[in-house]
Amino acid sequence: MRSGLKFWLLTLFALLGAAATLSLGFWQLSRAAEKLALQAAIERKASLPALDDVALLALPNPLEQAMHQKILLHGRWLADRTLFLDNRPMSGKTGFYVVTPFALSGSDKVVLVQRGWVQRNFVDRASVPSIETPAGEVDIKGLISPPPSKLYELGGAESGIIRQNLDMAQYRAETGLALLPVSVRQTGDAGDGLERDWPQISLGVSKNYGYAFQWFGLSALIAILYVWFQIVRRFFIPRRT
Repeated sequence: MRSGLKFWLLTLFALLGAAATLSLGFWQLSRAAEKLALQAAIERKASLPALDDVALLALPNPLEQAMHQKILLHGRWLADRTLFLDNRPMSGKTGFYVVTPFALSGSDKVVLVQRGWVQRNFVDRASVPSIETPAGEVDIKGLISPPPSKLYELGGAESGIIRQNLDMAQYRAETGLALLPVSVRQTGDAGDGLERDWPQISLGVSKNYGYAFQWFGLSALIAILYVWFQIVRRFFIPRRT
């Protein structure tokens, strides 16, 4: 291949490579900016005054309109419907998330409450701890959240008091409860012995910055190698004869 043609082909490939990696770097920065905006929106929601159950019921789409907002509910626990979601970590330990339906006063609607975390019995894996649940009407506070996250599982829908995952539609059909499409993560000390050190929402912004740095570094490397081999060595360093 003639040296002139080879030079221009290498120039084209270097330009394409540098442009592509540079574009990917800026794309990662734009993803980071989107996540920062979302994080700011979540923090604004969390700083708003707490909703009550009346305001919650008035929302056409509470999952979209009130996600991450504080809430104060009045009603009673449906303790006999308590479930234990297995393999849930908190504070570096693995145990159960305890979830209990909460019937709202003056309504037939029910909210699934993620009450907290409790250590499981690793000797007798079929046993569940006793959870102190007050009878009668009580007030609870928390944050409006999506239903409990799902872990990978084999097989179909589960049943029983210990489950790997909770499918809201299946649980609604199983219990006949008028479950709202949202969940509440309970906060504060309710005196029931449950831990509520819920994991903070992490959108992975640092990863996007890391990827952007890698793409920009690769783009710079392509440019440096091109300049060194195709310009400096070609035109400024005399070849030995």
